[in-house]
Amino acid sequence: MSKITFIGAGSTVFAKNVLGDCMATPALQGFELALYDIDSRRLADSENMLLNLKQSGGSTCEIKAYTDRKEALRGAKYVINAIQVGGYDPCTITDFEIPKKYGLRQTIADTVGIGGIFRNLRTIPVMLDFAADIREVCPDAFFMNYTNPMAVLTNVMNTYGGVRTVGLCHSVQVCVPHLFEHLGIDQEGVQAKIAGINHMAWLLEVTKDGKDLYPEIKRRATEKQKEPHNDMVRYEIMQKFGYYNTESSEHTAEYHPYFIKRNYPELIDRFQIPLDEYPRRCVEQIERWEHMREELVNNRNLEHERSHEYASYIIEAIETNVPYKIGGNVMNTGLITNLPREACVEVPCLVDRSGIQPTFIGDLPPQLAALNRTNINTQLLTIEAAITRKKEHIYHAAMLDPHTAAELSMDDIVSMCDDLIAAHGDWLPNYN
Repeated sequence: MSKITFIGAGSTVFAKNVLGDCMATPALQGFELALYDIDSRRLADSENMLLNLKQSGGSTCEIKAYTDRKEALRGAKYVINAIQVGGYDPCTITDFEIPKKYGLRQTIADTVGIGGIFRNLRTIPVMLDFAADIREVCPDAFFMNYTNPMAVLTNVMNTYGGVRTVGLCHSVQVCVPHLFEHLGIDQEGVQAKIAGINHMAWLLEVTKDGKDLYPEIKRRATEKQKEPHNDMVRYEIMQKFGYYNTESSEHTAEYHPYFIKRNYPELIDRFQIPLDEYPRRCVEQIERWEHMREELVNNRNLEHERSHEYASYIIEAIETNVPYKIGGNVMNTGLITNLPREACVEVPCLVDRSGIQPTFIGDLPPQLAALNRTNINTQLLTIEAAITRKKEHIYHAAMLDPHTAAELSMDDIVSMCDDLIAAHGDWLPNYN
């Protein structure tokens, strides 16, 4: 029996989407769906939920929960990762509150920025532990990473983990639909080309019947900018740099040095920037889970329709050899020629029995490559810090982050990093 292992299966709603998709796919019937999580209660919740889904949907997949990670991985053909190390309390709170004492404000803090750096530093050692287990008990497994910070973690698993890994983020597949819906443009028959880095990939081309749609997109976006709305940051980037990017405005605001600035507080209202957005979402999700747990976990009539998440489509394409196109995060093996080869990039990929086959992009427009490189600098120095355990590389990563560097002096950045290291305590390894 082939096996799909889900690490972080206590994320019950996401497990429903991804593994529910697998259970709804004819080509994946008979697979064992192996569940692993360090939270035994949430693991049991997901197991009950999936067993109900199996019964109501008639799937022949076998659902099995494990408390031993290595046994959950043993013999797996596919591994899906959706963990969060440190959770909302204490680690997300720490990531926001200590920088706030220095006057550094954030919105999401899960990708780059000071919050993204420290989320990486506490997650990379755990991911490398996964990689060691995989090399031992399922060395040929294909690893699908959904955990942020996407680019760094996917890079580490490929470069230092020795595990075949693709990073998956739904910002690519929702980019054009959300943009066109917001602008009132018909999406049918539209062709798009997207490439860059995760959370800062670019809508390079968008056409219909051979006609470039960008002029109309920009015309409508300019009109939209006259009134407040929830995507003002991305529209501003598009107006100034020429292209629309994949990730939301609340994320994008902290990837650049232009929007969250103490000396220009009016920009927060002007561009509708939701400071401290991620902590608010965490609290809301915790409260909402208590209300929805009963109907999701113990609902014997639970139903599921296949979602847009890539995992089941990737596995189906490999199993059936019927090609499928994704936007995947992979190592830059000459794919984007004006970005560093050491970087993880997000490009269109073809999937079939041969696995993930990324497509060649060539040069990005120079201004877009320049923006990507500002974030790649921090990503690569964060990896250097995690692998070498040298504290100075944490400082380097933070000093190279565009938003952090625009707001704080070098001395304050070092002091803030030291405070964050101390506050994280055992959540971080020791740094020299």
